[in-house]
Amino acid sequence: MQKRLYLDTSVFGGYFDIEFDFWTKILFDQIYNEQYFVLYSYLTDNELLNAPLKVQELVKTIPIDKIQFIEISDKAIELAELYINENVVGSTSISDCIHIALATIYDADIIVSWNFKHIVNEKRIHGYNSVNLSKGFKTLEIMSPKQILTYEE
Repeated sequence: MQKRLYLDTSVFGGYFDIEFDFWTKILFDQIYNEQYFVLYSYLTDNELLNAPLKVQELVKTIPIDKIQFIEISDKAIELAELYINENVVGSTSISDCIHIALATIYDADIIVSWNFKHIVNEKRIHGYNSVNLSKGFKTLEIMSPKQILTYEE
């Protein structure tokens, strides 16, 4: 069974960043080879509007039958605000919280990010999952592309 990955904005930028490109390109190769199914939010789409064109165009390379476009819902906003109210992160990290909430609500198996400050961070992961469990959601795996690929091998 294919795992459902929620890719945040940093993964698309990482494809073209010398620090992150190696692992990100392997991840995309595995997506192209149908090992994963991608959840892509309109929040990510909006955040990419100011990115270089090659970063914006990367999403179009994912086969249409391997991607689901998801919208921001009131439920996701409420869950994101709860992460902030529970001091998982500060209020300036609302968009990061919305990414986590969308991945949670749309039942991603793993959220993939290169954001080590607000997302792929042991303290933050524990906080997000504590809130998720308190609201009846499952825990969410949160990993960088390198972690997911090492973990899957």
